[in-house]
Amino acid sequence: MHIENSERLSYHFVTNDDADFLWEIDQDESVMRYINGGKKTSREDIDNIMLPRLQAYANFALGWGIWRVEELSSGESIGWVLVRPFGFFTNDPQCDNIELGWRFKRKSWGNGFATEAAMTVKEALRELGTETFSAIADPENTASSAVMKKLGMEYLYEVDYKDAVYEGKVAVYSTP
Repeated sequence: MHIENSERLSYHFVTNDDADFLWEIDQDESVMRYINGGKKTSREDIDNIMLPRLQAYANFALGWGIWRVEELSSGESIGWVLVRPFGFFTNDPQCDNIELGWRFKRKSWGNGFATEAAMTVKEALRELGTETFSAIADPENTASSAVMKKLGMEYLYEVDYKDAVYEGKVAVYSTP
């Protein structure tokens, strides 16, 4: 799958060669605040946990994986958008319900980049036939909740989520 540039951003499928980029984003405690309480991710965890998990669901033809987002004006990589079946690492993965997620460098916050990127990725997936999209976030992460609403998602419920890497309460949003 190819994702066309949006107004200000370009998109590139993440591979193991992007480990430094993934690690760099996770070195800001503010970026990690609602993911793990602000703990920086070690390079070993990128190599031994994040990249193997990515490879478990990555499917370029379907658009599943992580899409690195670059600012067109500078060429700088500013964040990423995750695409995978909802609940992929649980006992109930839903291949007809695609989870969107995002993580952006703090210096890019407040510019609408997460919304623009997630909307562009969502529309590219819609062209492939995906109709249902969901997202999860820490219930206190109002910025991510705002992006979900801008994507046309509605709040459904809070749930105690658990997989091999993450455990905690999340708010679930989905397209109607």
